[in-house]
Amino acid sequence: MRFRGKVIVATKPGGAIGAEFMMMKVFNETNSKLMVLFVVACQLISASCQRQLYPGQSFQNIENSAERKKLNDFLNSGAEKHLDTKTASADAIIETAEQYIGVPHCMGGTTMKCMDCSGLLVTVFAKQGITLPHNSEEQARYGKIISRIDELRKGDLVFFIRTYETSHFITHSGIFAGSSKFIHASSKNGVIITSMNDPWWNQRFVFGTRVLKQ
Repeated sequence: MRFRGKVIVATKPGGAIGAEFMMMKVFNETNSKLMVLFVVACQLISASCQRQLYPGQSFQNIENSAERKKLNDFLNSGAEKHLDTKTASADAIIETAEQYIGVPHCMGGTTMKCMDCSGLLVTVFAKQGITLPHNSEEQARYGKIISRIDELRKGDLVFFIRTYETSHFITHSGIFAGSSKFIHASSKNGVIITSMNDPWWNQRFVFGTRVLKQ
């Protein structure tokens, strides 16, 4: 008997060497195919992670696997779309938004009578000739994603999760006004300026988006 790994080949005249060679050939070919499959699987997993997590973005307020899945589904279904912001400046956006401070909240509103959070963004940007969808989750698909609060710039859009019970992932939107503050339409207080350091809002911030040419 001859031993080669776990393969045992009986030696008999005229056939032992040939049989052993064939067994080793099949063994090597099988290992090669498994290695190729392993490499392909690793490449697919790596590409998926890049799509889901976006290189360099931390998304620190994602609390559990269910929220991670919602974030991944959101990003993979379309994000960082281009928005034609023409020549609008951050100062012009903020000045326009400030004109609505004190306007009461109402779902679907876009006027001085009342407005909701996404309605504020729709109205402010429309004053600059820029079209945004009237939906926070759809608004979040436009612009370069900024996951860190300390990297936000004046005029960036800011988005939040878990602000009310809904099947949507993104539940609130606003406009970053600089100095760690944002302008938004609160359901309780209407259009106001709030600190991003407020614990309730800080824990619900998911990311901002940079839509303006800066």
